[in-house]
Order: sequence, then C-alpha cells, then structure tokens
Amino acid sequence: MESASCSAAVVGNGGVGSQRDLSLVPERLQRREQERQLEVERRKQKRQDQEVEEEKSDFFAAAFSRERAAVEELLEGGESVGRLEEAAVRLQGLQKLLNDSVLFLAAYDLRQGQEALARLQATLAERRQQLQPKKRFAFKTRRKDVASATEVDAAAGALVAEGMLATPPPLKEERDLGSRWICGFSNLESQVLEKRAEELYQRDILLTELSHCTIRLYGNPNTLRLTKARGCTVLCGPVSTSVFLDDCSDCVLVVACQQLRIHTTKDTRIFLQVTSRAIVEDCHGIQFAPYTWTYPGIDEDFQGSGLDRNKNNWKDIDDFNWLARDVASPNWSILPEEARTVQWD
Repeated sequence: MESASCSAAVVGNGGVGSQRDLSLVPERLQRREQERQLEVERRKQKRQDQEVEEEKSDFFAAAFSRERAAVEELLEGGESVGRLEEAAVRLQGLQKLLNDSVLFLAAYDLRQGQEALARLQATLAERRQQLQPKKRFAFKTRRKDVASATEVDAAAGALVAEGMLATPPPLKEERDLGSRWICGFSNLESQVLEKRAEELYQRDILLTELSHCTIRLYGNPNTLRLTKARGCTVLCGPVSTSVFLDDCSDCVLVVACQQLRIHTTKDTRIFLQVTSRAIVEDCHGIQFAPYTWTYPGIDEDFQGSGLDRNKNNWKDIDDFNWLARDVASPNWSILPEEARTVQWD
C-alpha cells in the first residue's frame, strides 16, 4: 500500500514536471520566433541601407560629373573675369558636395573626387594668373637667408619622385627660386623667414631641415610640405590643395587647406582650417585648434584659393594607427581654449 502511494507520488511529481516542461515549450518557441523576426528585420534594414547608399553614390557621381563638366567648360573659355568667378563659385559647390558625401563614399571615389578638385583649382589659379596685368620690371634685393636653389631643387626632386608635389619638376633652365614651380627654405637655423603673396602664388612650397625658425608665408600657394623641422613656427595663408608634414617635432603650424596629412610627427600644435578630414599616421602629441592667423589681403587669398571659409573640419581627425571609433585616439587631442591665445606677430 505504501509502495503504491510512493509510486503514485512519483507519477504525480513526474506529471507536474511534464506539465512544467510543456508550459516552457511555447515560451522558447516564441523567443526563437522573435529572434528570427529580428534577424529578418536586421537583414532587411541592411539591404535598405545599402540601397540608399548606392542611390546616394549614384546621385553624387551624376551631380559631381555634371558640375565638373560645367566648371571645365567655364575654364576652357575663361577669357573673362566673370567666367572665372562663376567657375570659382561652382568649384566651391563641388567641394561642398564632396565634403557632404564623405560618410557614404568609398575611399577610391573620395580620392578621385579630391584629385579632380585639385586639378580644377590649379587650372583656375593658372587662368586667373593669365588675366592679371603684367607687372613692371623692378630690381629687388634678395634676403640673405633664402635657401640656395640647389638645396631646394634637390629635395624637391625627391618629393616629385615620391608623388608628393602637385606639379612636375621644372626644366633645367627654370631651376631657381624665381621659377614658377617650387620655392621654399632649406637647411637654416634660428632665423625669421618670409615670402610674400607675389612670390608664392599657386606654387609648391617646400620647407625642409629647418631648426628653430619662424616662417611667414603670405598669400595663396598650391601645396605646402614641411619636413624634418625642429622647433619651428610656420604661418601660412590659404593653400589651394594639400599640406603634408613629415618627421617634424615641437613645431607650430598655422594653415588653411583642402587636405592635411601628418606623418611621423610629435609634440606639434596645429591651428587649422581644412575642408576634408585631416589624417595623422605614426604620430603622437599632436594638438589641434581652429585657424587664427590674419594679415592684410587674406580675404582675397581665400577667394583665390577656392576654399570655403565656412567649412572647417579642424577637429575631425582620422588616425590611421587607431581604428577604435568608440575610444578617442591617444595620439592627438584638442588644444585647450586657454592655450589658443597666441600673438603671431
């Protein structure tokens, strides 16, 4: 009798367990179904996002191609100031279109767009220079601290071979600091160096192997490269295309440009206006702040450069050595506001 009761209890308990298991089955199935539906939604959303990005890319390609053709047509017949100014306005629109499309463009398409813009801006600068009235000849005294043409040309030749300069090397008979291709300073220490707007207009500027110098570049160059500088301060007007720093330390750079790339540089402050995202690579101790330099004629230089003064991505930095998007890079930082008050002159 007791055995029967135990058996009944066991059966009863087994029945309770079976009922509990049966009650859990629908919950597990429901959870699986929810997970399945979420996965379906996720895939659907991913397809939609991809389609949107493809539509945006197609729209960008069509709009960019259309505007580029219009600018090229204006520049080909650019025999009047009015046509050139219209080309400059449309170039600013092209730059804005490219900047607004950075988030969804592939790296190749972005690079192609930047290179096309650089070529158009260089052509615009050349057309403007052709329309300028020729200046009367006058003798000028040269500064004793100007680097020798041989030194600058030797460094420039290496850079052209690396593809770092926007223009080809000059012909042999043009290789001096008065040429229209490359100018700059080299192998100098503890000096104050300057170049005026008429000296560097739409030229490639090369500053190399300088130590504890202050360099002021008034005007609108085409490119700027600063390499192997130690403890230098470089103040530069608006650069139409690219600025490149390499192997520098303890420097201050004040520049406005379309593109900035910094390589193997440390403990350097940069006061920046840039229309695309700046890039740092193999760097540390880099600090950024907004561009603050001004001088008589800077408004005209900005207009001639094709840069949009209302567009400044000075704190949007891509660190090629730091891919974590949710954690700030330890290699660069924002310069505190209390440290930005600097007397440049």
